[in-house]
Amino acid sequence: MSGFLTVKRRLLVVSSAFLVVLSTLSASAQDARGPVTNLPLPRYVSMKAAEGNVRRGPSLTHRIDWVFKRRGMPLQITAEYGNWRKVQDRDGAGGWVHYALLSGVRTVLIESEMLPVYANPDPNAQISAQFESGVVARLGSCSLNWCQISAGGYRGWVLKSNLWGVDPSEIRE
Repeated sequence: MSGFLTVKRRLLVVSSAFLVVLSTLSASAQDARGPVTNLPLPRYVSMKAAEGNVRRGPSLTHRIDWVFKRRGMPLQITAEYGNWRKVQDRDGAGGWVHYALLSGVRTVLIESEMLPVYANPDPNAQISAQFESGVVARLGSCSLNWCQISAGGYRGWVLKSNLWGVDPSEIRE
């Protein structure tokens, strides 16, 4: 019986140690910071340039895989290396882009067809516009469920779940 208790205690110690390591890794993944900028990773930015080469690696010697051709397009930075940022778009496509082609101005991509834009963050408020899927809008303040956006001279509030380029739990003043 004492051998069984010893094995049980060892298993308890090993499983407890595993849980501590797992929670530490999970916390550090949530608090990841870029080694160059010390800004959070991942984070959202937008394309500053009208065109930007997307390379296979972080240097001019790496092959260009494709070219982003949409000024203001929201992108997510997932890694940093020197003057290069590894980015991905809404579809997960990406690669390395020189930091000079990126802007800290936050934009979002509309993901719903004919998305109603409300005058206030309330589904019973007056609809001031409707945005088509694929529209790039400038991101304003966000509560837990709503974000204020603007595009094409129109401004209003939309449900955050209809946007790509803002985290579900992100609050912006």
